[in-house]
Order: sequence, then C-alpha cells, then structure tokens
Amino acid sequence: MPPPSATAILLVSCPDQHGIVAALSAFITGHNGNIIALDQYVDTVDGVFFARMEWDMQGFALPLDHFNTAFASIADSHQMEWRLHQSATRPRMAVMVSRQGHCLYDILARTECGEWPADIACVLSNHADHASLVERHGIPFHHIPMPPNGKAEAEQQQLQLLRTAHIDFIVLARYMQILSPEFVTAFPCRILNIHHSFLPAFAGARPYHAAYDRGVKIIGATAHYVTAALDEGPIIEQDVIRVSHRQGVEDLIRLGRDLEKIVLSRAIYAHLTHRILTYKNRTVVFN
Repeated sequence: MPPPSATAILLVSCPDQHGIVAALSAFITGHNGNIIALDQYVDTVDGVFFARMEWDMQGFALPLDHFNTAFASIADSHQMEWRLHQSATRPRMAVMVSRQGHCLYDILARTECGEWPADIACVLSNHADHASLVERHGIPFHHIPMPPNGKAEAEQQQLQLLRTAHIDFIVLARYMQILSPEFVTAFPCRILNIHHSFLPAFAGARPYHAAYDRGVKIIGATAHYVTAALDEGPIIEQDVIRVSHRQGVEDLIRLGRDLEKIVLSRAIYAHLTHRILTYKNRTVVFN
C-alpha cells in the first residue's frame, strides 16, 4: 500500500457568523487545494465556531511559508484564532513515568509498530525501574530523582533536557509527581496526563482499595491537558467500564490499568493528528 499523501490541517475558532465555512473552503479551493476532511461545531451558548479542515498538499498552489500572509485577511475579518499543521511533520514526544509501567509499555509498542506519526525522543523518570526497557528500544532514558528538598533543581534539570531534545509535547505516563506552574507554562496544552476517574471521591495513593470498599459499579479513566490546577485541565478523552461485586481489588486495578492505556492512547492520537481545540478549560475533539 502506498504511503498516504501529505496533508495540511487548519484548526480555527472564532465568533459564530454567516459564511465562515464558505470563506474557508473558497480560500483552499482557490489555491487548487483538494479538501479531504471538514469538521465543524458551534457552541450555541457562547456563540463560538470551531472547525478542522484538512486538504491534500499535492497540487496545492500556495507555499505554506506564505500561508500566514495570504490567510490574514480572512482571519482578521472573522476574528479567527487559528493554527496550521502538516501531517508530514513528526512531533518529538517525551514520556515521563514513575514506577507504574503499563502506559509506558503501551506507548513504546504503539510507537514502534508505526501506529503514531511521532518519535519518542526521550523518557524521564524519578525512578530507575524502566531504564533497561527504554534503552532496549534505543531511546535515551534519564533518571532524575525528586528528593523532597531538591524538586526545584531536579525540575530545572528536566526542563533543560527537554529543551535540548527539542521536545514538542510531553506524555505523563503515570508520572506521580506534581509539576510546578513554571514547568506547565513551558509547554502550554502540550502536556497530556492520564489518571483514574475516581477523583475527587477517592483521592490518595490507594484509590482502587477505597473504591472497592465503597462498592463502586463503574471504574474509568481520564486523559487531559495539564494546567497549573492539579488534574483540572481540559479533558481530552474518558471511558468507563462496569464492574460488580465479583471483582476484587486486584481485578479493579487490572481493569483500570487497561482502561488507562486505551484512554491515553486515544488522547495521544487526537493530539498527534491535530483534532483538538481548547476553549474555556474544555476541548472540542473532532473525530
């Protein structure tokens, strides 16, 4: 099967008004672009329009380094916020992990088999548990301990490594440390996190034990962008499964970890394929 053609992806948000889709379509087709996907959504409460448009780069007559200038009049007249991406660009991902390795294993497998258009540039951890696993995949592993009285210095070391590696986005694959506001600000809407969906009811180190004691009937997982407010960033993906009295604590943990892997992988894919727009601590995620 031949490789897919390179495409460009335009993400747009602006006040809702007549003629936006027509203006976007006319601009692309006017430069000989073949539109292969167009998704749109209107938040009728706030009156905001969102769209994702993708077109084939083969035959497109406008060089993308001139796109900003050419598109400026349309963007200005509609008060648009917009981003342009290219499918041929492979983002550089960093993974941060602590001792729980289930999400890391899944990310390594999906990347290695070519499921995602991305490269893992490095893995950072506050523990050395997964060093041999990561190095077997030919990926640099950086063990940076997080002592209680030295977290600021350790985080500065992490940031320097990430900048040196030219990281585009970060995945927290069960990284059990709180990031500082400075760290989060360095990668706005470019840090993805995964956690169980028991919060805030069952917070702490043993949420599945607390959920079992309470007799929950569903368990879930949530993937979101990281903000300075812990675990309160824009939600990208969620899922749940039903459980019953027949499942013990170990069953809940196993099922929960499986769900965390799936939900995180969906969120990463949506981020990589430029399907997410953030707005008022929410997301619009185009399928």
